[in-house]
Amino acid sequence: MNEDGKDRAARSSLEALPQSVVSAAPFADRVRVPLWLLVLVTLSGTMAMHIFVPALPVAGSALHASPASMQQTITLYVVGLAVGQLIYGPISDAWGRRPALLMGLGLYLGAGLLALFAPSLEWLLAARLLQALGGAAGITLGRAIVRDTSTPARMTKDLALLNLLTLVGPGLSPIIGSYLAEHFGWRAIYVFLVCMGCAMVICSYKLLPETSKQRSPLAVAGIARDYRRLLGNPVFVGFMLGGSCSTTALYPYLATVPYIVHEQLGYPISQVGWFAAVTIVGASVGTLITRRLTGSVKPEIFLYLGAGLSCSMAVLLLLVYQWGALNATALVLISFTMTMGAGLASPAALSRSLSSAPGLVGSAAGFYGFGQMAMGAIGTKLVGYGDDPTVACAVTQIAITALALASYRFAQRRSPV
Repeated sequence: MNEDGKDRAARSSLEALPQSVVSAAPFADRVRVPLWLLVLVTLSGTMAMHIFVPALPVAGSALHASPASMQQTITLYVVGLAVGQLIYGPISDAWGRRPALLMGLGLYLGAGLLALFAPSLEWLLAARLLQALGGAAGITLGRAIVRDTSTPARMTKDLALLNLLTLVGPGLSPIIGSYLAEHFGWRAIYVFLVCMGCAMVICSYKLLPETSKQRSPLAVAGIARDYRRLLGNPVFVGFMLGGSCSTTALYPYLATVPYIVHEQLGYPISQVGWFAAVTIVGASVGTLITRRLTGSVKPEIFLYLGAGLSCSMAVLLLLVYQWGALNATALVLISFTMTMGAGLASPAALSRSLSSAPGLVGSAAGFYGFGQMAMGAIGTKLVGYGDDPTVACAVTQIAITALALASYRFAQRRSPV
């Protein structure tokens, strides 16, 4: 076949593909971004969320702040992480991924320095909010960059890894935070985060190319219009809501595990971190299965199997507790299996939601991240209304995972493919 014939054949092949794939495919051939770098920037945002939890009593004593006041350092971080992800998506669609990410990482680094030298609670609260606004850039734009550069065959696999970090960060960070606070004091936590921020800024500046070939004007009216378009897209809304529920179904467990393990099961508080760390293993196993089987198994299988597994484990937790049979082994197995379900479903939901919004990938990634943090905050808030931690945890998780199943069904029935 001559060159003209090859060109015509290539054009015909592209015309046969969905438009969203066509727009991503040329850039996927030209731009390569180290996946480990996207892993680092994504992990930083979620790790800083709960890494400070073990140090709250010590830091509160040093800053002469009440426990309720210190808890605001976590609440404000979740709020900042949620709001920030709404901002970076439109900014990156207008300015490009690279400048938006560098701006966010610079803010993350600067806020970490402010927190490190905070002389008062008010100073620390402001620094934590700014740090969250900066950390949101890594979560949002890591996903958007994968969507820009990955072929359809690779996208779900790469997104699965990044999505795993949304699950791993909250489970891993209390272990690191407790070690640093116990051996070096609470400010050592911010030394660690500042070092992480420095590494991210340097590596991103040197190694990250621009990955978005499309630009849209940045205007408040335009941003509102983009989000209205996303909210008017039932496929995106369904997969976004379902994925947000699947990913953050473990948040009620993380909020109640100190009370379940220490007060109800009688284990020392020093072992709480290891019960939380079980979620890392479960999410890792689920994500590994998704990465290995993507391409040979329909995404719907991952969605329904993962959410169904999580929902059934929440029901089992409630039943086992009511029967008086809850012990350490049962709690570990149930929480492991539940988060494995999250690892199965979440990457497929993320991939399907971003693919359903061509031309608005940055905004879609930001909205998806906002949904995750919002659902995590709602789940964490709801468990506070129950008198019994285990019952409150199980009931909240049943509601969240059942909503995930319903959302997947809603989106699938309205999806053209």
